[in-house]
Amino acid sequence: MSEVLLEIKGLEKTFPGVRALKGVNLTVGKGEVHSLMGENGAGKSTLIKVLTGIYQKNGGTIHFDGKEIDCKTPIEANEAGISTIYQELNLVLFQTVYENLFLGREPKNKFGSIDRGQMAGEASRILKELGIDIDVTKPLSNFSTAIQQMVAIARAVSINAKLVIMDEPTSSLDRQEVSVLFRIIRQLKAKGISVIFISHKLDEIFEICDRLTVFKDGEYVGDYDIADLNQFKLISLMVGKDTVTLERNKDAYRFASEQTVAQASGIYQGMRLNGINVDIKRGEVLGLAGLLGSGRSELAQVLFGTRIPDKGDVFWFGEPAHIHKPADAIKKGMGFCTEDRKVEGIIPHLSVKENMTIALLPRLQKFGFVKKKEQDEIVKKYIERLKIKTPNPEQAICNLSGGNQQKVLLARWMCMNPKLMILDEPTRGIDVGAKAEIETLIQELSDNGISVLMISSEIAELERNCDRVVVMREGRAVGEVINEDINQNKIMELIAKGSESEGNTHE
Repeated sequence: MSEVLLEIKGLEKTFPGVRALKGVNLTVGKGEVHSLMGENGAGKSTLIKVLTGIYQKNGGTIHFDGKEIDCKTPIEANEAGISTIYQELNLVLFQTVYENLFLGREPKNKFGSIDRGQMAGEASRILKELGIDIDVTKPLSNFSTAIQQMVAIARAVSINAKLVIMDEPTSSLDRQEVSVLFRIIRQLKAKGISVIFISHKLDEIFEICDRLTVFKDGEYVGDYDIADLNQFKLISLMVGKDTVTLERNKDAYRFASEQTVAQASGIYQGMRLNGINVDIKRGEVLGLAGLLGSGRSELAQVLFGTRIPDKGDVFWFGEPAHIHKPADAIKKGMGFCTEDRKVEGIIPHLSVKENMTIALLPRLQKFGFVKKKEQDEIVKKYIERLKIKTPNPEQAICNLSGGNQQKVLLARWMCMNPKLMILDEPTRGIDVGAKAEIETLIQELSDNGISVLMISSEIAELERNCDRVVVMREGRAVGEVINEDINQNKIMELIAKGSESEGNTHE
């Protein structure tokens, strides 16, 4: 390893009822790309928040660039040379690119006014050094998520950061955008700037990182050179046991004669859906594949009543569905785990129990009072069944890891005994162990005759879990694959061609 930039020893952090960090260690060299690995709840995010002054440590030491530090605020961390780029970018979209680059540290001219000319010139120079040539006087909202991410990186570089922390930076990027990001990470490395790169995508870890540190249940497992690991060994270190790969039976499509649960017929909606037809059979796992903007989420929202189609019909067991709002869909037996669980899924400061049973409350009430005993029994059942890690049901859901929050949302709909579960990116941003558990639940739902509509940007995930995959492009279904045709080559070919599938269908 090169000269040490960051050394953390024996770091402790406790919350009420939870010891989140149990004396963990971390060492990052200068000019090194280092990953933190572990299941959700392993302590990665907590360590980053302690390092950057969001949380205060309960023990241990942090040495950075030769000095002991104990940042009390993110501003202190920035001043020390530590910059963090979060998964949810902390940028102001309606402001210009250059204003975002200098947010909170705007240069002044001799008259004491903000020197916008200097800001624009510096912003252009910094971005061009990173290979980004854009009009910095335009609002940030004019640009793609990838460009917004580059602006966040440029801001980190412009404050002379010695360490840049990237938390799930590729979660909203396509392959080409990821390659641009990796080029910039390599530029930072060449300048001697260290990067902590956090991602659940193992291929990315092995492509861009030099070393990694594994945590498990708030404890330090070890440091490893990437060259000494393969993906299976890494997963075993994270999970603490050999993992089982789930795989749907691809021998034969077995749902052709099953009853159609839901059907979207000729659906148009704004600029997003352009006459799409999709049907879902009882008990099947139907995947929706396509690039960002293909209309996958919008179709799910139409089915669930959060979007109203301009034209077309939705049928439920062969009858017009008349779904005008989510309450209509819930009454019919639909559940919907949205793509953005933090904004549209969880209610952060309510408890696990309240989040889990909020849709069930009308059934749990008698004379205006909630039947507490029945509610507690249901919550206990699903905490055990889904292996939700929480000190108790009264814990605020915002204190749980992403994977456990997702399990609570799944439990919310499972306790309603649904006929159709719509899962939009159900494993995004969660670790390998929780991902395997959620995929197991998807199989269980299907085995119990519950239909699943699964949207995923990871083709390998669709390949493992789906009985049939509809490929979407520009709001239309451009093909459908079953059996052995559910693979990356076939799906990417359909996306690229944008034409009707010539392969087998279930019809």
